[in-house]
Amino acid sequence: MSATPTSTTPEAESRTGAAELAAPAWRRVVAQTAFETRMILRNGEQLLVTIILPVMLLLGLVLTSFVDLDTGGATRVDFVTPGVLALAVMSTAFTSQAIATAFDRRNGVLRLMSTTPLGRGGLLAGKVLGVLAVEVVQVVVITGVALALGWQPDPAGIPAAVLAVLLGTAAFTSLAMLLAGTLRAEGVLAVANLVLVLLTVGGGVLVPADQLPGPLEHVALLLPSGALGEAMRGALLDGAVPPFSVVVLLGWTAALGWGAGKLFRWT
Repeated sequence: MSATPTSTTPEAESRTGAAELAAPAWRRVVAQTAFETRMILRNGEQLLVTIILPVMLLLGLVLTSFVDLDTGGATRVDFVTPGVLALAVMSTAFTSQAIATAFDRRNGVLRLMSTTPLGRGGLLAGKVLGVLAVEVVQVVVITGVALALGWQPDPAGIPAAVLAVLLGTAAFTSLAMLLAGTLRAEGVLAVANLVLVLLTVGGGVLVPADQLPGPLEHVALLLPSGALGEAMRGALLDGAVPPFSVVVLLGWTAALGWGAGKLFRWT
């Protein structure tokens, strides 16, 4: 008995051929990471938020006294720099990523890219790695300016600071994906910028929570911004990250990541 020949459509053959010709998964992710990094660094508005504003804040807070800070005996540059680094993480992992992803979603880029060999997992991996790559640039620039101003971080706290950056990136990227996947692009643009301003002013990132007025002192410690600010100050001033800050950042990452996974819409 002869076997019945199987037939394939041209579309199926095309998809099979594309899968066979696709680069290995790691190369696709690396290529997407490089693309995401270039898109952020080449965009004037994103560059303003991620690099220029943090540097201007650093210079303003260190070289002027228009903001009264209780530095606890530390120099202004030693006290301010960890918070500025934390703000830089927030600007990239949250604001820039939320806005870029929201407009990609509105323009159909996410839906299109998710059907390519890169896939949804590769696309998300590329976005996260792109955020980390931009953060490396931010850290290099801000650290260079701070060192020129006389910054003397605790060398023992540098590994802890790296851990804090990774935890903060996870929490704020999760928040970015939650907003970008549920709101309209124009809404994300407004909300992301507003949230960044509010967290910068009253979220315990630049100014420690215990120096904020009224109930903000207690609320800021429970916010991801306050936890990241405390973690960076603890690492670079005292050489260790406060355990409570780690717990808060992990809790926000878990909650926001779960929400993004459940509610994120690709179209």
